[in-house]
Amino acid sequence: MEEMQPGSTRRSFLRNVGATGGAGVMFATMGALGLAPDAAAAARHEPDFTAPRTGDFTLRGKAAAKVVVIGGGIAGLASAYELGKAGYDCTVLEARERTGGRNFTVRGGDTTVDLNGHRQTARFSKGQYMNAGPGRIAQWMITLDYCRELGVPIEVFTNTNASAYLYNEQAGMKTPTRYRTAKADVYGYVSELLAKATDRGALDKELTADDRERLQSFLKSFGDLGADRAYTGSERRGYLTDPGAAGTPGEELGSPAAVSEVFASHVGRYFSFEFGYDQAMLMFQPVGGMDRIPAALTRAIGERRIRTGAAVTDLRNTAHGVTVTYTQGGRRHRVDADYCVAALPPNILAKTSHNLGPAVQSALEACKPSSAGKIGLEYRTRWWETEHRIYGGITETDMDLDHIWYPSHGYHDDRGLLIGYYNTGAHADSYAALTPKEREARAVAQGVKIHGESYREHLSSSFSHHWRQTPYLEASWHSLAGGPDAPAFAPLNEPAGHVYFAGDWLSYLDAWQHGAFSSARKVVGSLHRRVLNA
Repeated sequence: MEEMQPGSTRRSFLRNVGATGGAGVMFATMGALGLAPDAAAAARHEPDFTAPRTGDFTLRGKAAAKVVVIGGGIAGLASAYELGKAGYDCTVLEARERTGGRNFTVRGGDTTVDLNGHRQTARFSKGQYMNAGPGRIAQWMITLDYCRELGVPIEVFTNTNASAYLYNEQAGMKTPTRYRTAKADVYGYVSELLAKATDRGALDKELTADDRERLQSFLKSFGDLGADRAYTGSERRGYLTDPGAAGTPGEELGSPAAVSEVFASHVGRYFSFEFGYDQAMLMFQPVGGMDRIPAALTRAIGERRIRTGAAVTDLRNTAHGVTVTYTQGGRRHRVDADYCVAALPPNILAKTSHNLGPAVQSALEACKPSSAGKIGLEYRTRWWETEHRIYGGITETDMDLDHIWYPSHGYHDDRGLLIGYYNTGAHADSYAALTPKEREARAVAQGVKIHGESYREHLSSSFSHHWRQTPYLEASWHSLAGGPDAPAFAPLNEPAGHVYFAGDWLSYLDAWQHGAFSSARKVVGSLHRRVLNA
């Protein structure tokens, strides 16, 4: 056997594979070479969390404190819920008329008015809904632990579907292609090129003879290559006529486009998505809508402890605690407490009067808000199932729609609702500037290019939501340069007097409920230890 080259050479080879074929190809190649981590090594869990209990005070002669939580999103609700287990007297102040923050499920009859003055009332049919905020949960996330604890039933969310479409109009694609077809072609051609390079000795310095043999065996299967190391297509690409009874073997799609055309379409950029730790199947959603989670937290906390329509106007550290001033129903109110958990979005808290100091203010201002929007399109028929055989999943595009989500529930019902765009950044901002009817017209016109006239003809109603224009939130998520542990954000990772800060933005999984729950748990643990040791 040949001597193995230094590890750094093998690493450079794998980096080149990753640059060519994406994370998925690189990980699969690592597996073929016996370099991929096993399940035990790959498993990562945050430290165990022990919820506060009333018994924690028994031997210390202490008593639970009074806490005011400002912000009734997931982080605020989770903080009040966990502290309540130990008997803390918690009051939650939420500026909007409902709890949940960015966890917002739109149903028929719901009305919103955005900062541009656009008023919408959803006309969705009974049982139809859109998750305007979070829409999926990875199976490793502690969000599922709260679903179990709170009795919120869950079902599978289809994040990746071989029958969904890819359509990169700006890259020159004339028609959409199925996810399975594009994936077969990209993986096939990448495998062919790598196999031929190996045959020609291009990797002799990087791999041993045994490595090359293993790699060739893997590439033949992974790319569905022929005996001549060539990719010519196969049943993986799909069928024009599906296989059936005897005499109906099915008609395959045929030969793929040339390798240069496949690469020029840029469809390969989508395939590493499913290997992301936070995006890999299986994924889940609460049955009946994502807002089942804040609804369950609200019940567990006790609605009498939650004041909605309560907009905080001032936050003050005092010698012995905190004072929070808020308006509700046109009247001014005040809450005095021992501690405060500030779970407002940082961009909103930065605009709120406080005496927390310039370091806190600078840190809050350094949290940059991001844009995202969605439109829910309800249809009188589930034409994507009957005409396209698509059951859940996501169509990807380089148009300003960004993503189209098909519902992962209600299969074979008479009606259905899909997310006509889930876009971010400049794409979201461009739609936000339009009226709701203009957003619908633009989104439908784009969707027709992918799905045909059924996308327009069967439409019943729509509802669009943009987070930068949502009062008291004004952000979909936040960007913290260098991450939440960067020095600029140190003032927010410790209490400012009697005030603690919580939110998904103070986690390494911003925009996910998991991040909000994790941040809340950290704050709850810190506050509880302080009370016990006071």
